[in-house]
Amino acid sequence: MSWIKDTVVQLTKKYKTNNPYEIAAAKNIYVMEQDLHESIYGFYKYIRKNKFIFINSNIQQTLKFFTCAHELGHSELHPRVNTPFLKANTLFTVNKVEVEANKFAVELLLPDEEVYQYKHTNLSISEISKIFGVPKELSHLKTLEDHQKFFNF
Repeated sequence: MSWIKDTVVQLTKKYKTNNPYEIAAAKNIYVMEQDLHESIYGFYKYIRKNKFIFINSNIQQTLKFFTCAHELGHSELHPRVNTPFLKANTLFTVNKVEVEANKFAVELLLPDEEVYQYKHTNLSISEISKIFGVPKELSHLKTLEDHQKFFNF
């Protein structure tokens, strides 16, 4: 299991949820929506021992949820680093910090137990990801211990 997935599993066990808004609230991370440029989904800021997640108020609710999970990833994996804006094109980035935050969000929003519920369907991991609000462009970041056993992807 990857260290990022381990981090997510520990976090969800501790807070008994995989809802990024609930985890942020429990950790005293301020989540605020603001009117941002259409190409900006959100960003994370660390200011004087305070953590802030900013989310574009103009994007769809499912994208807000993913953005919150992504920025929560920054707060957990890169807590003192102010990150660049999460933009539409950031979903395709090779930047290590952004890829790690994307991986965190995918693992948070798409727990193994939820994926395994679809093992007797013909749905692909990309289709399952969409159900849980994970952009299909990032579904390849999901890791399953026995994924070959259950899925053909």
